[in-house]
Amino acid sequence: MVPLSFANHEFLLTEDRALYWPAERALLVADLHLEKASYYAQHGQMLPPYDSRDTLERVACAIRETGARRVLTLGDNFHDDAGPERLEPHAAGMLAALTRVVDWVWVTGNHDAGLDARVGGTVADELEIAGMVLRHKAMAGEMRPEFSGHFHPKLSVTVRQKHIRRACAVVSRNAGGSGRIILPAFGTLTGGMDAADPAILSALQPALAIDAVLPVAGKLAQFPLWREAA
Repeated sequence: MVPLSFANHEFLLTEDRALYWPAERALLVADLHLEKASYYAQHGQMLPPYDSRDTLERVACAIRETGARRVLTLGDNFHDDAGPERLEPHAAGMLAALTRVVDWVWVTGNHDAGLDARVGGTVADELEIAGMVLRHKAMAGEMRPEFSGHFHPKLSVTVRQKHIRRACAVVSRNAGGSGRIILPAFGTLTGGMDAADPAILSALQPALAIDAVLPVAGKLAQFPLWREAA
C-alpha cells in the first residue's frame, strides 16, 4: 500500500486497486461487476465463470490487509440487476460472510440501480462521510471532495520502449483547494478507458490539474493528464 494525501485526509492506495481510509477504517472499491461472466454467457459469449468468486476473494484479502471495518462500494456492484440471483453457492456464501463481518454499504450505479438489501449490507444512491461525497459517477461541477468509479481508468505509458497499460486512479485538484478521485475498477473482468479520455477529464471539471496515480514499487507514481491553461 502507498500513502495518498487528498482533501486534508490520509489514504492508502492498495496494489489491488482499492483505497483504504484509515480515519474511517473504510475500504473503498469501485465497479465490482459481479456476475459479468454469467451475464455474457446468457448472450452466447463464454468467459471464465468464476469472476465473482475471484473478485470477492480479493475484497476479503484487502479487508485483511488493511484491517478495514467498513466496505464502501462505488456502484456497478453487479453487472446487471439480475446478478444476485445468478451467484453460484460458493460466491453467495462468501458475500454473505463478508457483509456480516464488516459494515458493508453498496452505492448503486447505472448497472445495478435496482440493487436491494437482499444481498446483505445496506444500499444507498450516494453517501457523504466527513464532508466527502461518494457516488458512482463523477458529477461535473462538483466542488466538494468526491470519490467515484464508473470509468475504469487505465494509464498507458511507454517505459524503455516497453508499452505498459495499468489500472490507475485519476485525481483532480480544484481552485477550492480540494479535488476529486475516480477509482480504478476492482472487478476481475473489467476493461478500462484511457485515463486521459475526454470523458474522464470533462467529468472532473472544474479543475486546475488532473493526474493519474498508481502504486509502483512501493511508491505513489503520478502522471500528469491535464493542466489548466496559464
